[in-house]
Amino acid sequence: MLGLQKLGIDDPHGKDRKRLVTFVEIDRCATDAVAVVTGCRLGKRALKFRDWGKMAATFVDVNNGKAIRIAAKESSKQLARELHPEIENKNQQQMLAYREISDDNLFATQWVRVELPPEEFPGYKGERIVCEQCGEGINFRREVRRDGKVLCRSCAGESYYEALAE
Repeated sequence: MLGLQKLGIDDPHGKDRKRLVTFVEIDRCATDAVAVVTGCRLGKRALKFRDWGKMAATFVDVNNGKAIRIAAKESSKQLARELHPEIENKNQQQMLAYREISDDNLFATQWVRVELPPEEFPGYKGERIVCEQCGEGINFRREVRRDGKVLCRSCAGESYYEALAE
C-alpha cells in the first residue's frame, strides 16, 4: 500500500491496473499480499520474482518510469516486542504492533531506476524461438546463444532440475 501511495496509484484494480509492474524479492506470504493489494500477477507479467531472500518489493509506474523500493526494517520486530511485551505469541505481537508503528519505523524506502525492456512489459507479444537441443519453445528473449546454437536456459546449463532415466 505504501508503494502505491508513493507512486500516486489510487486504483490498481481499476483505472490504474496497467500502470504497475512490481518486483518482489522473497517467496513468502508478503509476496501474496503484494499481489492482492496491487493486482500484479505473474500470469499478467506484472509481478516479477527475484529470489534474493529479502522482505522487499520495488514498485514501478510504467507510465512515467518512477520506481520505489520498499524493504521491511529488521528493527520493526524489536519495536513490536517493546510495544507489546504482554503478548507471548510473536506473530500476534507483530500483527498488532505493525498496525500501530509508523511507516517510517516499519520500512526503508528508496527511489530507484528500473530498466524495463519491452519484453518485460505486460502484454508484450514477442517471437517464440525453439531450442535447438530439446525442441521446447522459448518466449520473451530468454534464449541463450552458444557456439552458434539457440538454446533454452536448461539446455545451456542453468537448469533447476535434473532429468531422470526412464
